[in-house]
Amino acid sequence: MPIVHITLTDRWNAIEARAISDAIHQALVEAFRIPDHDYIHRVHRCDAEELIFAPGKSDRFVLVEMTIFPGRSAQAKETLYARIATSLESFGIAAADILVALHELPMGDWGLRGQSGEKVQLGFSTKV
Repeated sequence: MPIVHITLTDRWNAIEARAISDAIHQALVEAFRIPDHDYIHRVHRCDAEELIFAPGKSDRFVLVEMTIFPGRSAQAKETLYARIATSLESFGIAAADILVALHELPMGDWGLRGQSGEKVQLGFSTKV
């Protein structure tokens, strides 16, 4: 159940932003093998002046921050990064305009269903 924050400039309308979110979610389903219904995304659309990034980036820049359960292999993470880049190409977003940051929290730092994540049966494996 990754918690995903996607930050974009306001060049993207709400429909496009949702489509970008959906593409990122599909990459997660494929790379991390999470259930398709496991979907928590927050899309932040900012005025171009409010999203400040290094010179050379375009107004198509996308910042993706994910808080994830621990356990995914380096290969699964590499697959995720590649799938996100490939899927966002269809929006005219170059790989150089995508930054993905993963934050792995120990299961005890997740509160799920009113209890510690260490006690919850997820119904899927994070060992991919």
